[in-house]
Amino acid sequence: MINGKKIVIVLPAYNAGQTLERTYKEIPFDIVDEVVLVDDRSRDNTVEVARQIGIKHVIQHEKNKGYGGNQKTCYDTALKLDGDIVIMLHPDYQYTPLLIQSMAYLIANEVFPVVLGSRILGNGARKGGMPLIKYVANRGLTLIQNILVNQKLSEYHTGYRAFSKEVLQSINYHANSDDFVFDNQMLSQIIYKGFAIGEITCPTKYFKEASSINLSRSTVYALGVLKTSVSHFMNKTGLIRSNRYNSLK
Repeated sequence: MINGKKIVIVLPAYNAGQTLERTYKEIPFDIVDEVVLVDDRSRDNTVEVARQIGIKHVIQHEKNKGYGGNQKTCYDTALKLDGDIVIMLHPDYQYTPLLIQSMAYLIANEVFPVVLGSRILGNGARKGGMPLIKYVANRGLTLIQNILVNQKLSEYHTGYRAFSKEVLQSINYHANSDDFVFDNQMLSQIIYKGFAIGEITCPTKYFKEASSINLSRSTVYALGVLKTSVSHFMNKTGLIRSNRYNSLK
């Protein structure tokens, strides 16, 4: 805990058997209270590794629900465990767990209710091996998103995210997609509700075992991102009304 706030790490896992243990060993358990792994019907030994290394809360989906569907289970479980600060960490070791403390302290001390680990700040993405085409796409989409949702984030596409309990309880994340665009829809909801978002520089690593999506899935994702940002703009200006932005409180 930090300042009496319970910290829960959630790991949305799919075929993470080769990298899970490395990720888990770097989690700072001096402040982390619980770790939850949700396995989305992996085809490898992810669940076995999770149990061998001592993860207490291991949840297996009966069928593959997708990246967004996995996160929904992650956040539902974290809230059931009474987590005050919930941090999503990918178990593919692309993002370093060593930043958990910094992200958690910013929320525990009420500096920000949401903190993102940005690969773009400090040139971490290219230094870590992000392919040029992905970097250019990231920068281009981020520019368009910032204009449409009236923000100045360095990127919207990081998978390293920390939330206060109040944020998760205030947004209707179950109204979002079960696919990769879930991440952007969730940030859109957070911005729409007026929550401040902090960013910290995050080094990243691109290697064979790290997860990534192919070109066709990337294209679908990019179109989904643009659709989300346009929808955000139209809802904010009153042109349309979407259930995604309805209040839960």
